[in-house]
Amino acid sequence: MPEGFKQARWKEPLLNEISRPGRVGMLPPSDPEIAKEFPEPGSLVPARMRRASVELPELSELQVLRHFNRLSQMNFSVELGMYPLGSCTMKYNPKVSEMIASSDAMKQAHPLQPPETVQGLLSILYELERMLSEITGMSRFALCTAAGAQGEFAGVLMIRKYLMEHGGSERDEILVPDSAHGTNPASAAMAGFRVVKVPSDSSGQVRARAVQELVSEKTAGMMFTVPNTLGLFESEVLDVSKAVHAAGGLMYYDGANMNALLGKARPGDMGFDVVHLNLHKTFATPHGGGGPGAGPVGANDKLSPYLPVPLIADNGGKYSLDYDQERSIGQLKGFVGNSAVLLRAYAYIRLLGASGLADVSSLAVLAANYLWRRLDPNAFPVSHGEGLRRKHEAVVSVKGELPGGAMKVAKALLDRGVHSPTVYFPLIVSEALMIEPTESEPMELLDEYADAMNKIYMSLKDGTLGDPPVETSVGRVDEVKASRPLTLKVHW
Repeated sequence: MPEGFKQARWKEPLLNEISRPGRVGMLPPSDPEIAKEFPEPGSLVPARMRRASVELPELSELQVLRHFNRLSQMNFSVELGMYPLGSCTMKYNPKVSEMIASSDAMKQAHPLQPPETVQGLLSILYELERMLSEITGMSRFALCTAAGAQGEFAGVLMIRKYLMEHGGSERDEILVPDSAHGTNPASAAMAGFRVVKVPSDSSGQVRARAVQELVSEKTAGMMFTVPNTLGLFESEVLDVSKAVHAAGGLMYYDGANMNALLGKARPGDMGFDVVHLNLHKTFATPHGGGGPGAGPVGANDKLSPYLPVPLIADNGGKYSLDYDQERSIGQLKGFVGNSAVLLRAYAYIRLLGASGLADVSSLAVLAANYLWRRLDPNAFPVSHGEGLRRKHEAVVSVKGELPGGAMKVAKALLDRGVHSPTVYFPLIVSEALMIEPTESEPMELLDEYADAMNKIYMSLKDGTLGDPPVETSVGRVDEVKASRPLTLKVHW
């Protein structure tokens, strides 16, 4: 953790505010003979598609470079410091994957190209689908869905359509644990289901008996995260799956926490019928700030006919996008999805191999448990599952007599050049801090992070913490005022 951290603070104007007429970032060749080789940019665009005018800022190249470099200095990334956001899994993105995804062959590919001109990319995506199927124990995967929430939505729509085709149209309830990600009940509601909350017990787990008491002839299925958002493996997952299936429902696997199970356990073997994976979490591709993401959805033999289109079809070594799936829920995103993100995930899997993926989950679990055990238990007690080992993440509570303590600890960590954990989630934990160091961080940084949290708590307890952060480019904002009233405007 860097000593004496101070983040850059630039009073940086908008590009439009520093624009001046006539400034340009590039001059065309002055030699007439050379200029012949460089047609006017507008001439390359058909006349009917040209805008009458494009009001872009007029700037020199140096102005543009300085502007974006200053903005980057006021930002934070996993390349600057630890980023242990629980559930979000902000792990390091290998540069070799970035190089592959940034190659000319990838950057210049266009989704409207004829399939015969992108056979290499399609073959890679087909191979990725087979890899993900093997990793999860599913039969097929659709790669087109963007990020986890859309993958969830696709999975629940598949459950709905399957039931409608098999005499289950009256089933309108989806079971969702009280520790679930918020997108689970949202996805179920968007698909037209009524959400039934499943309580966790004092150990933080869902018990099969609780599920058996809630299932009925109205049960369409259950959305289940394993390990759960408390970082605990659901020890009765097999019995939970049996209870839902016995009632005529289907099992949906929220794959946001798959980083803990790579090469160790497969959702398909736990009784799940449909799965989504966050490639931008588990398989080390970039995410944050709204995207881009990739949330492929996979299914067993029962549900695979309902996968969203397009699928990647292998026609004897020739590949194409297959939109002709009669029972599919249809198209949720254009073309095959975020191809560059998919390519990064493919490279990550190929570089590690099966044994390497298993090592990832082992190290992620080890790091989470090590960091958790280094925290002062009197300052950061666990609220569920006392004595149980965590998986990839651990959830602690800031000592109860300090209301608002979780946010204060999180803001104080920013002043030490690292990012905070996830705060106030899951909702069943008071003053929650959800910490996920991932497999990427060295032991000495885990030690420094734990020491920092312990010291921050002592400052919080004795009233000397102040109002952090003070060393960041932006100080503490009024979060209520920032969200409502929300005023957005562009300065021109």
